[in-house]
Amino acid sequence: MPKPDDYPELQQSLERRRFLKAAAAGTVIAALGGGSYVLAADDDPRSKQVRADGRVRLPPGQRLLDALKPMGGDPGDPSPANFRLHVHGEVDNALDLDFAALTALPATEQTCDVHCVTGWTMLDSKWTGVQIAALAKLAKVRDSARYLIFEAANGYTANVRLAEAMAPTSLLVYRHGGAPLARPHGPPVRSLMPDLYFWKSAKWLTGLYFSARDRPGYWETRGYHNHADPWKEERYG
Repeated sequence: MPKPDDYPELQQSLERRRFLKAAAAGTVIAALGGGSYVLAADDDPRSKQVRADGRVRLPPGQRLLDALKPMGGDPGDPSPANFRLHVHGEVDNALDLDFAALTALPATEQTCDVHCVTGWTMLDSKWTGVQIAALAKLAKVRDSARYLIFEAANGYTANVRLAEAMAPTSLLVYRHGGAPLARPHGPPVRSLMPDLYFWKSAKWLTGLYFSARDRPGYWETRGYHNHADPWKEERYG
């Protein structure tokens, strides 16, 4: 099972949030979690843009980074040859897909923003993957399903509402920035829930469990918010 020490960034999120809020306006180099990352300028016009749903692109309490920051985790097997995705639970047609079968499904290329509970946001990140809704259709998800539980390496799970998992922007991704997922980002496949804090986008994915009842995951049972809406700052339960 994952251990809290495997996720130092999340364990220290309050400290990092204070650091980001204290950062000066403009571009700076910030040493975060053992690496250096460029903090984008506060006046980046993209951060003030309004989404189709009426919300500003940059949620409250967030600062911009110019690259996807690796977050912690207990690594899984990054080899596509060993990948298996189990789609099960409240379904009539359980699936067991290898990497070739998953990537043979119609691909979605998506540019979106991602928001980490530790206080950073990356705008216009580019991903390639398969819509979760397409997999749900293949698995013939039952009307009794209300939640989707992402299952990942070493017993990690993250829960999301089924209605949000069925959004066209909710994906299982295997490419980022035009290249296969780098090792820190949970290869060969991770989930992507861009409208929730990034811990919901489970890395080193192994399964999709469709459930009739909610099953709070690893961080949700350790004090983090069960829903995780960045615009409502649902960081902690």
